[in-house]
Amino acid sequence: MKAVIFEKPGLDNLKVEDSAEKPILTDRAVLIRVRTVGVNPIDYFAVSGAREVKPLPHIPGAEISGTIEKLGDHVKEGNLKEGDKVVIHNKVFDGTCDMCLDGLDMLCRNGGLIGIVTNGGFAEYISVPDKNVFKIPDDMSWDLAASLPVTTLTSFHALKDASLQVNESLLVYGASGNTGMMAIQFAKKMGAKVIAVSKNEWVKDFGADYILKDYGKVVEQVKEITQGKMADVVLNSVGIEAWQSSFDSVGVNGRLVTFGGLTGADVKLNIQSLYLKQMKLIGSTGGTRKQLKDLLNISNELKIRVWKRFKLEKTKEALQALFAKGREGRILIDVDTS
Repeated sequence: MKAVIFEKPGLDNLKVEDSAEKPILTDRAVLIRVRTVGVNPIDYFAVSGAREVKPLPHIPGAEISGTIEKLGDHVKEGNLKEGDKVVIHNKVFDGTCDMCLDGLDMLCRNGGLIGIVTNGGFAEYISVPDKNVFKIPDDMSWDLAASLPVTTLTSFHALKDASLQVNESLLVYGASGNTGMMAIQFAKKMGAKVIAVSKNEWVKDFGADYILKDYGKVVEQVKEITQGKMADVVLNSVGIEAWQSSFDSVGVNGRLVTFGGLTGADVKLNIQSLYLKQMKLIGSTGGTRKQLKDLLNISNELKIRVWKRFKLEKTKEALQALFAKGREGRILIDVDTS
């Protein structure tokens, strides 16, 4: 099969093999022919060496959609069958640790991420446990399908963790990025007022009530919009570049939720401001299988904006495009278009 593989970290070490070994289908696994894969910072961290991966040589790719090619011998045909359009819940989990038993499979003490601790989806085929495979509606676009397992689920879980309420205000950094455009949609469904930090007017099409284009004046603009209260919830998905203004934009008893570090992860924290405003700092990661299933039930109400798409042979360029100044939406890799 064709696959993108690297033997040691570094974008320049990525290569496309035409005769890579096809994954083995075990009894409780599903063999999936990959259709479209989302390009995510996770993939960049895997290839660059910022995240330790296994096995080596390694196939990256964490956000995967495709069609079922074959079911393992012990997978009962019913909910899943050959030819189904599916997405892959990208968490490796054992189902037996305390986190899994509490329904927090993405925090499994013995787990990890597909594409990090196992081979990923930048290949024509991938084999994963049947418990990780979710059927999607036949009429769902591949663009949205490839955006559900990480991009969409991460935003959904983060806002749930932050307990965003009706009539509260949400400030979204990275509003025109992968997770940002989804967070806006979920916040509107939750009845919140959304303030988007972006230079792109199109985020209004996703439900943003206000767009802040001057990154240097975010705090004072939030103060004006909220009449001095500041934001109830601030979502920072970009990291250190937006850290201080994110922190300063949180109101009394507000919440700052973060899950991204593409611009850096080491920040300074003013503890006095933290406790005087009784702020809550929330780190959020991924989401649960139950939440992914919930997303599928409302998927017909969601939309995604695609900026660029690449073939598998151009994976290096796709990963580099994550840092493009003019990026306006998702980057996708179309593995199979037949």
